[in-house]
Amino acid sequence: MASETYSRHLIRIARRQAGLTQQALAERAGTSQAAVSAYESGRRSPSVDTLCRLLAAAGFEVRMRLAPPDTHVPSLAAAEQLLPADQLEQQREREQARLARHRASA
Repeated sequence: MASETYSRHLIRIARRQAGLTQQALAERAGTSQAAVSAYESGRRSPSVDTLCRLLAAAGFEVRMRLAPPDTHVPSLAAAEQLLPADQLEQQREREQARLARHRASA
């Protein structure tokens, strides 16, 4: 599950940026080092409450919002203007092939 992948990385990044060991983070969050290890390795997935508690113990907060997907259209247009015509065509072909593979697997 994608959220499990994200939460494990969020916990590890927050802990490292705070300069904490797994044991120190666990003590601050009121859990065990084994639980922190399991979350970071992906063996267990924290609840949203637990994730928030762990990140808060490292000095961070979780902010969530619903937003439409970012299509990056303005950025893509600016980047495409920098490419020579032959590379631009190759890039567009690669992107079309990638989209076709994605649609076929969905």
